[in-house]
Amino acid sequence: MKLYKILTFLLTGLFISSCSQQYLDLNPISNATTDNFYKTGDDIRNAVSGSYAALQADGIIGNSYVFGEIASDNTLPVASGSITDQDEFDRFYIKTTNPYINGRWNDSYSAIARFNTILDKVGGITMDESLKSRYVGEVKFLRGLVYFYLVQTFGDVPLVTKAINDPDEGYAYTRNPKAEVYAQIEKDLSEADGVLPTTYTGADIGRATKGAAKALLGKVLLTEKKYPQAVAKLKEVIDLNVYTILPSYVDVFRVANKNHKESVFDVQYKSGGAGEGNPWPNLFAPQNSGNAVINFSGNGNNQPTDDLVKSFEAGDVRKDLSLATSYVNASGQTVQASYVKKYFDTPVVNNDNGNNIPVIRYADVLLMYAESLNEVGYQATGPALTYLNQIRTRAGLKAKTTADIPDQQSFRLAMEQERRVEFAFEGQRWFDLVRTGRAIAVMNSKKDQIRLVNLLTDNNLVFPIPQSQIDINKDKIKQNPGY
Repeated sequence: MKLYKILTFLLTGLFISSCSQQYLDLNPISNATTDNFYKTGDDIRNAVSGSYAALQADGIIGNSYVFGEIASDNTLPVASGSITDQDEFDRFYIKTTNPYINGRWNDSYSAIARFNTILDKVGGITMDESLKSRYVGEVKFLRGLVYFYLVQTFGDVPLVTKAINDPDEGYAYTRNPKAEVYAQIEKDLSEADGVLPTTYTGADIGRATKGAAKALLGKVLLTEKKYPQAVAKLKEVIDLNVYTILPSYVDVFRVANKNHKESVFDVQYKSGGAGEGNPWPNLFAPQNSGNAVINFSGNGNNQPTDDLVKSFEAGDVRKDLSLATSYVNASGQTVQASYVKKYFDTPVVNNDNGNNIPVIRYADVLLMYAESLNEVGYQATGPALTYLNQIRTRAGLKAKTTADIPDQQSFRLAMEQERRVEFAFEGQRWFDLVRTGRAIAVMNSKKDQIRLVNLLTDNNLVFPIPQSQIDINKDKIKQNPGY
């Protein structure tokens, strides 16, 4: 087999995008070769704009619910057709040949190849230096984000930070320890923070900002359990005075309200038949529901579990805005079926919805800040409780008191609950449980309810390396334990 098949990032084509008049446009307009394309500042701008399209890939954001939701106690896959590959995640018997595992690896390294090529070429371009610095910052933010997804998914992964022109070079790459990968992520995000603008206007809305770099770095530091550093970085986001939580939870997800004051960074989508639409609303609507829930029916995927449905407190407005447990069909009959409502839109073409998919919302920043503060040291009436209650009261719930949360551990559990219902179906639940060290205890306590094949162990906290990568480079790429 030809050597170029090692690591998908070695063969990535470059897709270039322009910008629309409303926000960042992700529509590819060419795939010019790197040798011919990088000549002017406009070329760099188009290449950077096109880099955002990489996030839409199935392996990065498109199928992120498989890793963050179906793998958790939040949702179930539909039990038919090709979607049965998701059952491996739901019940934790994941095969090394699972297509979702392959997709995350391949699409991520394809994106990283694109980012590295831009960073390799930009230095030789004569253009406005401040604009060049901004573009470099945007690409480093994107690279940091994708590596964060990779290291959370697989643990140790190959760390590639330069353009690769000779396919044979791929054989030199092994799996770097995750500490080295995290160090590079921190470096990329810190450098992005230093050069990105605080806000954009017009056609640039949707690009990575200073606040996005700070917030993502704060999440990385929290994941690494660097709590004092996370506190400091997340406080910087708050102190920018750019973001706020919207008064109404429903406004956070309204298509007409995209890129609002609570949006720190979203993956951008645009309906209209140009291939930039968000498929999730159709994917998540019930099977065989016709047009009763959404135009062009649904695939029945990512179904809320009964456990999640029951986890919402009475009066929590987020429940009815996030999910439903039934619908009325064309014959006027009530059909019992749980499904995700959070991303609802009215498409004119199947799988072509206008919703963005949030990566970091300001509500996330506030809850991460509260969590970090509590890990540094519990304070009965400190700002951690204030920020937790800010999210609760927006949801129509009564504020927690020190009687409800008398110590550090009870605050952790309150935070676990709040994050579960606030970010349901946003791909966070599994990674939250892993980050807090609660995944094994929580999942195993529901073994029969969520139909686990076996009790989870530490081996299950990362997913398997694709078997194809091991077969191609057996000397360098080794499998995770337990797979």
